[in-house]
Amino acid sequence: MKILITGVAGFIGSNLAASMIKTGTEILGIDNFDDFYERSVKENNLAPLRASENFSFIEGDIRNASVFNNIKDKVDVVIHLAAKAGIQPSLQMPAEYLEVNINGTLNILEWMKNNQLNKLVFASSSSVYGSNNRIPFSEEDTNIFPVSPYAMSKRSCELLNHTYHHLYNLDIINLRLFTVYGPAQRPDLAIHKFFRTIANDLPLTLYGKGDTSRDYTYIDDVVQGIMAACRYLLNRDQVFETINLGNNKPISLSELVASLERVTGKQAKKIYTSEQPGDMRMTCASIDKAIKLLEYNPQTSLEDGLHLFYDWYKNKNEAKLSLR
Repeated sequence: MKILITGVAGFIGSNLAASMIKTGTEILGIDNFDDFYERSVKENNLAPLRASENFSFIEGDIRNASVFNNIKDKVDVVIHLAAKAGIQPSLQMPAEYLEVNINGTLNILEWMKNNQLNKLVFASSSSVYGSNNRIPFSEEDTNIFPVSPYAMSKRSCELLNHTYHHLYNLDIINLRLFTVYGPAQRPDLAIHKFFRTIANDLPLTLYGKGDTSRDYTYIDDVVQGIMAACRYLLNRDQVFETINLGNNKPISLSELVASLERVTGKQAKKIYTSEQPGDMRMTCASIDKAIKLLEYNPQTSLEDGLHLFYDWYKNKNEAKLSLR
C-alpha cells in the first residue's frame, strides 16, 4: 500500500509517516518547508523518515498544481495535512491563508479526479466550530460560524471536499483535529511555547483571565485516529464523513499552567492580558462518532502527555534548564 502525505515534514505529518512506515506502508511525502518556522525543525522531523526505504519525498508547494506531475506511482490514499497554520497569523495575512489552504486543496482534488484516485483524508480543525456554544462540539451541528480566516479556510475546504465527493465520487473523511500536542510540536504552539518560557524563567503572557479552555489531544492518539480513517476509507465506497478527533476533556488555561508548573517544578511568572481576536473561548469534542466509526480510543492523559513532551524538550537541549 502506498500513501501520499502532504505536509509530511510537519509535526503531525512526520509522526504519522513514522507510524505508518512501521506497519510496512510505503509513504510518499510532500512539503514546501514554509517559512512559518525554521526549516531546520522540519528537516529534523524528516531525518528518521529519510533513513527508511519505504519513504520518498518531493519538495514542492501544493499551490503549484504541477508539483503533482512528479508523482508517477498510483497511491491508495491521500492524507492532506499541508496548510498555512495558526489563527493569529491568519488575521494578518488572510489572502495567503485562503490561497494555500483552499486553492492548494483544490489542486489536490483536481489531481485526484484527473488520475482516478478517490480516497482522501483531510485534516480540518476544531476552529471551524467558531462561535458555536453547544458543548461538546458535534459533527451534526450545522450552525457553525468560523471566527478567523484560518478557520474559515478549513471550513471552506470541508465544503469543497463535499462538492468533489458529490460530483466525482471521491471518498473523503474530514477529520476535525483538536489542539494536538506532543514531542516535536510546532514551536509557536501554546504548550511548546509555555514550556520554553517557564524553563527559561521568562514572563508567561496569558490571554484572558485563565478561564478559556482547550481539548488537548496527544499526538499518538491523533495518529491512531488518522490511520483508522484510512482503513475505514479503504474498506468502503461512497464515503463522506466529518469526524472529530479530540480528547473530550477540555482543560482551562489556568489548569494547563498549573500542570506545567508541576511537570517542570518551576513557578510561572504570569502576566495576564486581554483575549485575542479570532480565538475561541472553549473547544470540546464529542468523540462518539469517532468511537463508533473508527474505534477511536484516546489513551494519553494531559499530565502524562506533558511529561512526555518535557522529556523530549530536555533531551533536545533547547535551553539550559534548572531541573529539580
